[in-house]
Amino acid sequence: MRTAKLSAIILSGVLFFFVNGCSNELQQLRIANQKQQDRINALSAELAAAKIERDQLQRKLDALTGRSDIDLEKLQQDIAALEKTLADKDKIIADLKEQILKGGPVLPPELSNLLEEFAKANPGMVTYDAQKGIVKFSSDLLFNKGSDEVASSASAAVKSLCGILNAREALDFDIVVAGHTDDIPIQKPDTLKNHPSNWHLSVHRAISVEKIMEANSVDPKRLSVRGFGEYRPVVGNAPNKGGAEQNRRVEIYIVAKGA
Repeated sequence: MRTAKLSAIILSGVLFFFVNGCSNELQQLRIANQKQQDRINALSAELAAAKIERDQLQRKLDALTGRSDIDLEKLQQDIAALEKTLADKDKIIADLKEQILKGGPVLPPELSNLLEEFAKANPGMVTYDAQKGIVKFSSDLLFNKGSDEVASSASAAVKSLCGILNAREALDFDIVVAGHTDDIPIQKPDTLKNHPSNWHLSVHRAISVEKIMEANSVDPKRLSVRGFGEYRPVVGNAPNKGGAEQNRRVEIYIVAKGA
């Protein structure tokens, strides 16, 4: 009888945490979708205003065509600029609607574009997953082997990312810095003194990146760090403890504030 009661209590606890976790995720999704919808509404209003201005200029241009005392070329340039603005806002609205339909990340297209350009400017070192809102740094290029000190050659890239994370488009998001290693145990005595395990090394590397961000004016209230050691590989490690370069990485998640 006691066993049955204990099982029921445990099951109730599991269900509570499962339902509560799902509820939190659903609430986060609703908040994210509402942010997207608010952005769509604001952009739609801007789009409507731009269309009115464009139409007014076009009517003015039509009425003045043929007069030599009017700078028609300037009017044509203004109309062309408005046409580009309309096209840009149309694309942003379409991208936002697609994100809502897919239940994808809540990153504004403007921010996502900045991150894509950042990754392109740092080939080999940085990749960007637009579907998940994750910036990935290769640890082999970010750190010296077995070290948590960011290499001077890579420090500039992290600082450049900070500029994006401090941009207006990113200020409504928090940042999670997560370190990962391969499955090769740490063996060098000098390394073991500072990093007794891959757990330690992954966390220490994440902290090192976080410290650069904090030093470059990223609000520490937006930052958190995690370390996964070798336990979340993206590809299989090579046999006989050969490790895998892709698994040695630091991932930077851009997430909804308070997530």
